[in-house]
Amino acid sequence: VQPAGDHYYFVHSYYIDDPTDSDLMWSCEYAGIRFPAAIRRENLYACQFHPEKSQQAGLRFLRGFLLGGRG
Repeated sequence: VQPAGDHYYFVHSYYIDDPTDSDLMWSCEYAGIRFPAAIRRENLYACQFHPEKSQQAGLRFLRGFLLGGRG
């Protein structure tokens, strides 16, 4: 996942096509396709990956989410 550089667990093959640049948090590339891995708009956050299955990177993501980015 860019720009974080961490590895996350993805299981589904669907994704948001061409999100607004201001909504894009992280992106990922698989099989030559770049797609959004995490987006945000106002107080709504969404991720394409499964943080609960992503080992240490997922725990850091969830901790940061619960602590408002102070994790």
